[in-house]
Amino acid sequence: MKSVRDIMSNNVEYCTPLDNAFEVAVKMKDLNVGAIPIVENNQLVGMITDRDLVVRGIAEKRSGSNSVTNLMSEELVTVTPDTPVSEAARIMAEKQIRRLPVVENGQLIGIVALGDLAIEKLSDEQAGYALSEISEPPEAHM
Repeated sequence: MKSVRDIMSNNVEYCTPLDNAFEVAVKMKDLNVGAIPIVENNQLVGMITDRDLVVRGIAEKRSGSNSVTNLMSEELVTVTPDTPVSEAARIMAEKQIRRLPVVENGQLIGIVALGDLAIEKLSDEQAGYALSEISEPPEAHM
């Protein structure tokens, strides 16, 4: 059974809490990615997505000089490099997330993206399930 270590991207670019929204947006553009981990003292402390920039930044009239700490998600779902690929797919589907940070001793060592699951022949069914679950809008809260 394959583990996350076998499919994760391990050259992960990141920003720090000292960066601002504009710097994160430029990095996303330059790297053609939709999410950037936030790392401080070699520890993963948050994630910021292109959606965070829009919803928590622009829509709330925050400037590009706003700190990433005001925009990032701090309650993160992560996996270890030894997590089975099937478990990573289940977590991504259940939590409706497209990118899953891989940490070891609190340090970011990689990211598993939905696309990483999709290219795995052994996990075609799991990737399809994850994509269908992630693509479903969350149920309305009353």
